Amino acid sequence: MNKRSIYSLTLPEWEDFVVTNGQPKFRAAQIFDWLYVKQVSGFDEMKNVPNTLKELIANVFDFTTFKTVTHQVATDGTQKFLFRLADGNTIETVLMKQSYGLSICVTTQIGCRIGCSFCASAIGGLVRNLEAGEIVAQIIHVARAVGERIGHVVVMGIGEPFENYEALTTFINLINHDKGLNIGARHITVSTSGLVPKIYDFARDHKQVSLAISLHAANDNLRTKIMQINRAYPLSEIMKAVKHYLKETNRRITFEYILMRDVNDLDEHAYQLARLVKGINCHINLIPMNPVAELGVERSSKKQVMKFKEILEQERVNVTVRREMGANIDAACGQLRASESKGMK
Repeated sequence: MNKRSIYSLTLPEWEDFVVTNGQPKFRAAQIFDWLYVKQVSGFDEMKNVPNTLKELIANVFDFTTFKTVTHQVATDGTQKFLFRLADGNTIETVLMKQSYGLSICVTTQIGCRIGCSFCASAIGGLVRNLEAGEIVAQIIHVARAVGERIGHVVVMGIGEPFENYEALTTFINLINHDKGLNIGARHITVSTSGLVPKIYDFARDHKQVSLAISLHAANDNLRTKIMQINRAYPLSEIMKAVKHYLKETNRRITFEYILMRDVNDLDEHAYQLARLVKGINCHINLIPMNPVAELGVERSSKKQVMKFKEILEQERVNVTVRREMGANIDAACGQLRASESKGMK
């Protein structure tokens, strides 16, 4: 029998579970405390939970232990983990040291089917979605590894989070719960390549969680060339959904823009981007590309990155260049996983 991850249940679901199995409701809060406050690594450590209940839980749930295949540490303190799951698949998780504390980038899928031309995540295609508990477990395993609390989460790792929306929602609710990991909603950011229907759902379901959209081009011809998803959801539909999101949440949105040499980094592209976001409460996050040998795309020069930024500033667009992190390790999404897969062949 395939067991569920023990981190996949919300507190109300734990309450239903224990009551259905003849236990008092307060047992759910005890279990939750062992999982997320004390962060135990096995059923035997739940000292105030009756053995009969622990045995029952152990028959239904797994503790979602990962094997660390690779652990890379960059000179700037960025740490990248390649974890092997129980089914043999691997996922990546990245820990970053920021001025405001530790931030973690989690993965939501094994592989990806979106197929962006510049991204290593899609190498090998989509294998499966992660359970909510497998996403939560990434935070718990990394926190244990470094011995520190992680207070900020970005859902920007391998996969398209909105294609795993139900698990994403459960994950957000678990880590945000004050009896869970208690990570503030405004300290959580979810990035999407632009699944328009889910942007509307996200505006309804997660009004306090930050949203970032991977844009990477400001005209449909170019965006379709580098991001296949633009065929289904062109820029006009994305911007309409963005305006709805802003109206519903009253929160600023972030547009991510990876700069690729002679692909989307020309002056004309900067002016197109400025026109596209004019009048929108947004922030442009310019990202110098991490080179991926398999994809044959080169990063923009530092000179062109700064020129692109200056054009946007002249056009009164709120813009920053993301600080490069993990430059001396396999930093691009999916790169470490792809390297490991190549080595096994």
